[in-house]
Amino acid sequence: MPETVLQLKDASIYQGDSLVLSNVNFEMEKGDFVYLIGKTGTGKSSFMKTLYGDLELTEGEGHIVDFNLRTLKEDDIPFLRRKLGVVFQDFKLLNDRTVNGNLEFVLRATGWKDKKNIVNKIEDVLNRVGMKTKGFKFPYELSGGEQQRIAIARALLNDPELILADEPTGNLDPQTSIEVMEVLQALNKKGHTILMATHDYALLLKYPSKTLKCDDNKVYEVVQRKD
Repeated sequence: MPETVLQLKDASIYQGDSLVLSNVNFEMEKGDFVYLIGKTGTGKSSFMKTLYGDLELTEGEGHIVDFNLRTLKEDDIPFLRRKLGVVFQDFKLLNDRTVNGNLEFVLRATGWKDKKNIVNKIEDVLNRVGMKTKGFKFPYELSGGEQQRIAIARALLNDPELILADEPTGNLDPQTSIEVMEVLQALNKKGHTILMATHDYALLLKYPSKTLKCDDNKVYEVVQRKD
């Protein structure tokens, strides 16, 4: 039986008092790669924020990696985020420490203590995104594409059950976007489950996959034409 990692049932998503998305029904299974598309302001970010606990789900049902979004408490959020890998558009790397320092910071913050295990884990995730020689660089010494690869490596540190990529190619040129997509595609082929918000339709054509669209306060599946 396929394993469900994300399920929303009759869920309505609010930003403050404003209804952003209503009556959302969506299910994602282990190993899926799903796009979330829509114009700016249609609710993609609010959708993502609800999934990683930044916005409260107050209507409908929502389950993500064994957490109930309706009953999620402030204290649960760090534990939820350990089971998720979140990749942001603007990388969110700490410029005052090296790549290795950035990754070690996350591991120690999530309870890792053994120095040898930390070093091995950092080496492992950098290897998986093709950045194994860049650990001693500072983020500002890297290109945008390299910084995003490091951000993906950071998302992999705690072996997440689901990766949420919020516009991961939004700040990158087309060629670099393809390089970052290749990394995400390779991770998906190795079994990682990925939900990616994007407005880059060229990527959808090049790497077709199940697609959800936010439009007019709704989320619905888009069937891609096979020409």
